[in-house]
Amino acid sequence: MMEYLPQVLFIVLLTAGIGYFAINVKKLARNIQLGKAVVINDNKPQRWTNMFKIAFGQTKMVVRPVSGFLHFIVYVGFIIINIEVLEIIIDGIFGTHRIGLSVLPVGVYGFLIGTFEILAVLVLVAVIIFWIRRNVIKLKRFLSAEMTGWPKNDANIILYFEVVLMCLFLMMNATDTSFQNLNSGNVVSQFIAPLFNGVSETTLHTIERGAWWLHIAGILAFLNYLYFSKHLHILLAFPNTYYGKLIPKGQLLNNEAVTKEVKLMMDPSVDPFAAPAEGDAAAAVPDKFGASDVTDLTWVQLLNAYTCTECGRCTSECPANQTGKKLSPRKIMMDTRDRLEEVGKNIDANKGTFVPDGKQLLGDYITNEELWACTTCNACVEACPVSIDPLSIIMNMRQYLVMEQSAAPSDLNNMMGNIENNGAPWPFNQQDRLNWTNES
Repeated sequence: MMEYLPQVLFIVLLTAGIGYFAINVKKLARNIQLGKAVVINDNKPQRWTNMFKIAFGQTKMVVRPVSGFLHFIVYVGFIIINIEVLEIIIDGIFGTHRIGLSVLPVGVYGFLIGTFEILAVLVLVAVIIFWIRRNVIKLKRFLSAEMTGWPKNDANIILYFEVVLMCLFLMMNATDTSFQNLNSGNVVSQFIAPLFNGVSETTLHTIERGAWWLHIAGILAFLNYLYFSKHLHILLAFPNTYYGKLIPKGQLLNNEAVTKEVKLMMDPSVDPFAAPAEGDAAAAVPDKFGASDVTDLTWVQLLNAYTCTECGRCTSECPANQTGKKLSPRKIMMDTRDRLEEVGKNIDANKGTFVPDGKQLLGDYITNEELWACTTCNACVEACPVSIDPLSIIMNMRQYLVMEQSAAPSDLNNMMGNIENNGAPWPFNQQDRLNWTNES
């Protein structure tokens, strides 16, 4: 019975790790579905193309060559190296050792493991450079007010995770005597192995087994850490780029109920006091114009919030932010995610029902000042490497301020009053609008 104990422990560890991850994925899906329903099934070929180009191909990451190249190394390296996890899982369940050698020629197996070792070193180098950029050079876009406390720690923790996992992988190979004796695939670990010269075979085996167990435990821990981290984008970047906005970036969406109302006002043949026809969904007035809390946003916008990488490219490109305004598109997305998490925890604590907590996204997280600082230039949308649209949330919340609270800035109220009274944004009588043509 004792001979099967490692396999039993491995299966328990694997089941617990994947099970907890599944619970969090279910919670994540529930939170995203708190958003308003919206059907997105248009132009599927373009959506698939965008997903492969942007999420798989990293085409928007390499716009900034240094960080883009380093990110590409980590992205490719981490994915390819984790193919080796399949062998670890099979070995752990069935009690085998390097099952790959039983099904692949030594040369092929060595080529794969050798590739993994080279990528592990490249990932280590890239991660160390990332750490230096954040903590030594201290790039400006990582020093914003919203990047203190947990967001800053989170970014460093994920880097430490990657360093430890890569080192454990190399250590596992370096102390595996049978693998080193093959002299195939140990392109990096062969230089680490001499550090253990003079160590007994038993101790060497114990170190190898320890690195093996810590490696798979670390991968499962990393998997479950994703839900609590900005690195959730590793998974969500793919659906987010698929459901990304396809219409021109400068095209803003109109509220369907308002559009219907304006059309009725401009049609002289329509009775303005007539009741809407039964089943006319377009004529129905929404419960609320715009958005003041996360449940007023669409599920796509909530998916955007969870996908945010906190890279800060949006904020660094924002002209309002560059001129000292309070607006940070990154903070808009982080605040939306934080509020959504708060709502989700409220639901969990109250057996599936949200109990009003006297808080909302607007005011408690995002201020009016931030919203009105936006110039709607779409620089943030263009800069985002995973197709997030902060502007759509800003515009929805502006609509709420104007249509529900009449809380537009005085300049904007003056302009709207002029349009209503004079037919133009300027405070000139309609009869005087063409006076400029009389000037010589």
